[in-house]
Amino acid sequence: MAHILIVDDEESLAAGIAEYLQLQGHTAVVANSLEEARKAVKKQPPAVLLLDLMLPDGSGLELFDAFEKHAPEKIIIITGHSGVKSIIGSMVGDGVLYMKKPIELRDLDGILNTVDDEPPESTPGSEHFGLLLGDSPAMQKLYKIIRQVAVTDSTVFIQGESGTGKELVAEAIHKLSERAGKFVPVNCGGLTIDLVSSQLFGHEKGSFTGADQKHAGFFERAKDGTLFLDEITEMPMEIQTHLLRVLETGSVLRVGSEQELPVNARLLAATNRDPAEAVREGTLRKDLYYRLRVFPLVLPPLRERRGDVTLLARCFMEELNKRNKTNKQLSTEALRRLEQHSWPGNVRELKHTIHRAFIMAESDLVEVPERFDEDLPGEIEGMSVGRSIADVERDLIVSTLEHFDGDKTAAAATLGVSLKTLYNRLKAYEVEESPV
Repeated sequence: MAHILIVDDEESLAAGIAEYLQLQGHTAVVANSLEEARKAVKKQPPAVLLLDLMLPDGSGLELFDAFEKHAPEKIIIITGHSGVKSIIGSMVGDGVLYMKKPIELRDLDGILNTVDDEPPESTPGSEHFGLLLGDSPAMQKLYKIIRQVAVTDSTVFIQGESGTGKELVAEAIHKLSERAGKFVPVNCGGLTIDLVSSQLFGHEKGSFTGADQKHAGFFERAKDGTLFLDEITEMPMEIQTHLLRVLETGSVLRVGSEQELPVNARLLAATNRDPAEAVREGTLRKDLYYRLRVFPLVLPPLRERRGDVTLLARCFMEELNKRNKTNKQLSTEALRRLEQHSWPGNVRELKHTIHRAFIMAESDLVEVPERFDEDLPGEIEGMSVGRSIADVERDLIVSTLEHFDGDKTAAAATLGVSLKTLYNRLKAYEVEESPV
């Protein structure tokens, strides 16, 4: 287990994370200011640092100076602004990870599991397989396939609906592979268009305006490890050409450099779309598709995992009870309704449903509504004379995002648009709202 320092001036947030980590067996210390953080580091250097940048007495980046001899194994910058990574990425180095508020504790668990260096549980017939959970025949078959492909160096193309756990599967493959390097996940839909080449392949100092120092891209960061490219069909076509060359040559060319660098990173890719359809629509290069699908792996949707809904629902409820020091339980009728639902949003939708039901419960016996869309937050004004289609579309997008707690991948899948399109819409809304 790890010693973790949480530095954030939001006291309730930091305390909540600390309590959760302590329940998982870690030791956790909270600092609400830069001064408190320096004292905590001096007393006991942390193995993991969760760091907010905006502190009442300075920037969180100033804390980096305190790690002259004992740098944390993991540094995670927690921020409420999605653009922070592209702004300060070159300043803080390659080993820094980022998590956007509100923090998803499951994602934090995934990062901390790499600190312990323990492989996923892989006992045949087990309900758990690393961070994956399920005892259905479909999941037991998946666990077996993961064990078989993990020990190879094959490229794996993971296909599954939104919310089926593609990144968890990729993490499990990486851990069982026992590769010495890191697991580096990349959401292709979230890459900055103007900087995508630099983000993937790196850049040399002075190669463009703002390139104040040399920067290693994702491929280099995944050296001797695993690079996971999620939502590969959202990657710009011109970058797909460069990616294909990297796969064929085993080397990358940094922006502004003339010397290719060899990379030894195993590649895993994923999509929630039908890749053949993406090829026909021109969003995925045909030659890249065939290069990636050395070993295709299709994940089962939750509706095909008989019995796993109850198992997952009780697990999510147990996590909430631990976090909130409660003893709530799902009623028999609630479990029946959960089992009967088709779960188009898969495990992610189930988790959010349990969380909402937990909050709304007036006693320790938790119920769920007959229709799960009855408890959606907010009202959409809808079509009416005088309202533009653009206004209605905006209301729909915002409400859908609220429903999925800001999860853009789930919102895009529900809306039937690509992640790239959703990002473009949100960016346009920010421009509209900015002061003149």
